[in-house]
Amino acid sequence: MAKKANKSSVDKVVKKVNKEFEKTSSQIEALINDALKQFDTLQNQVQEPVRKMLKDVDELRDREMKRFNDEFERRVNEFHDLQNNLLERLGFASKEAKDEIKKAADKASGKSAAKKSDGKKPAAKKATSAKSKPKTAKAKSAKSKTAGTAAKSAASATKAAPKKAAAKKPAAPRAPKAAAKGDLTRVKGIGPVTANKMKEAGITSIDQIANPSEADKEKLQAFSNVRGFSTFTDEAKKLT
Repeated sequence: MAKKANKSSVDKVVKKVNKEFEKTSSQIEALINDALKQFDTLQNQVQEPVRKMLKDVDELRDREMKRFNDEFERRVNEFHDLQNNLLERLGFASKEAKDEIKKAADKASGKSAAKKSDGKKPAAKKATSAKSKPKTAKAKSAKSKTAGTAAKSAASATKAAPKKAAAKKPAAPRAPKAAAKGDLTRVKGIGPVTANKMKEAGITSIDQIANPSEADKEKLQAFSNVRGFSTFTDEAKKLT
C-alpha cells in the first residue's frame, strides 16, 4: 500500500511539473512570436524609407540625365549654327555653294577659251611686249647709272680711308702692372679683409708672396690660420 501511495504522489508531481513546463514553454513561444512580430515591423519601418529614398534617387538621376542630354544637344546645335555663320562670314561656302562656284568657273573658262580662238588676245600680247621693251632699256640705263655712282663713291671712300687711318694714331695701352701687383685679392684664397691685414703687416705686393724673403716669411706666418694658406705662394707665382 505504501508503494502505491508513493507512486501516485510521484505521478502527481510529474504531472504538475509537466504542466508548469508546458505553461512556461507556451509563454516563451508567445514572447518569441511577439519579438519576431516587432522585428518584422521594425524591418518594414526601416526598409520603407530606404526603398523610397532609392526610388527618389533613381528618378532624380533619370531626370538629371535627360536634362543634361537635352542641354548638350542644344549647345551642340548652337555651336553648329555659330560655326556655319562664322564660315559664311569668312567666305567659306558649303558643298552646294562650292559646286555652284565650280560650275560658274567652268563656264567662264569655256568662254575664255572661245575668246582665245578668235585671235584677239595674241595682238594684245604683242602690244604689251612692244611696250615692255622701252621700259627694259630704260631700266638698263638706270642700272648703269647707279653702278657708276656706286663705283665713284667706293673710290672716294678708299681715298679717304688712308687719311683717316693716318690721322688717328693708336693710343699706347696703359699697363697697370704696379697696381695689379699691389692688389693682393688677385691671389686665390685671399679676401679683402686678409689683404688689408697683410698690407698692415708689410706685405704690399704679390711678389712678396710669390718669392718671399726671410722677413716676408715671418710676416706671412701670422696668416697661417687662414684657409688655403699653403697654396698662397703657388697661386701668387701664377700671377707673376
